[in-house]
Amino acid sequence: MVPPANRRPGYSRRAQYGNFLGYIIAFIGLAVGVAVLLISTGNTGAFSGARMAASDATAPVGEVAAKGRTEARGFLAAVGGFFTFGSRMADLDREVRIARVQLAEAEALKHENAQLKAMLKLSTEEPRPVAVSRLIGSTSTSSRRFATLGVGTDNGVRVGMPVRSPMGLVGRVLEVGNSSARVLLITDTESVVPVRRARDGIPAFATGRADGTLQLRLITLGINPLKQGDAFVTSGSGGLYWPGTAIAVVTEVTRDGAIARPLSDPGSTEFVEVQPLWTQPAPAAAQPAATAAPAAEPR
Repeated sequence: MVPPANRRPGYSRRAQYGNFLGYIIAFIGLAVGVAVLLISTGNTGAFSGARMAASDATAPVGEVAAKGRTEARGFLAAVGGFFTFGSRMADLDREVRIARVQLAEAEALKHENAQLKAMLKLSTEEPRPVAVSRLIGSTSTSSRRFATLGVGTDNGVRVGMPVRSPMGLVGRVLEVGNSSARVLLITDTESVVPVRRARDGIPAFATGRADGTLQLRLITLGINPLKQGDAFVTSGSGGLYWPGTAIAVVTEVTRDGAIARPLSDPGSTEFVEVQPLWTQPAPAAAQPAATAAPAAEPR
């Protein structure tokens, strides 16, 4: 016989007591839950001991699960690395080559910054140029180093006037025509320029070496204080070149001085300016001695 769909307890006391007990347990659980909720809302640390006890009880299981996840990830990474080893090594090799280039560029920038810091101490006084001209020619392979300007006596250019570019001193006017001038470059062997170190004023003479570099010879002999990267400027001694004009940077230290690289390269310079001669202030003239009173004319 098929059991009826309606399973009410009917007149069975056992079933009735079971249902009643279930309702009581449900109401008690609901009341306990509401009480716990209200207590935890008002005091968040009321059940901290119970929570920590539960956390301590489940901690070993969590550690085992975390260890399993770590080992699984390590195994997968090892398997993946076995198949991607070649490509990763190629990437690392390429990154190393790029890093070496960037390191060389950083060293060059560091050297350039040292030069610029030294240049910041240069004199800011600039003379008014006599003329501005294009550098229309220069000798770069001959043992003598000259350049030609497109200005001459018609523009106020005179023999001996210094010539400079935005980067530094180029040379001085050697010969002048009506509309052109010949310049003796500082790299010529006949060129001698009084210079000083930019940061502390150590004096020296810069002489051309006919190979595009300068020979710096110290005036005071003894321990050579020069270092690579030292910047030199004109000192103004001799009354020809304006003081504070950038001229060269030391590239190699020698026994009595250094080899320096000129900052202004005529081969890459387009326009230059001709400056007036630097005239040092003359010492104050001595006051003339008082003359004696004229003697009385005889009668």
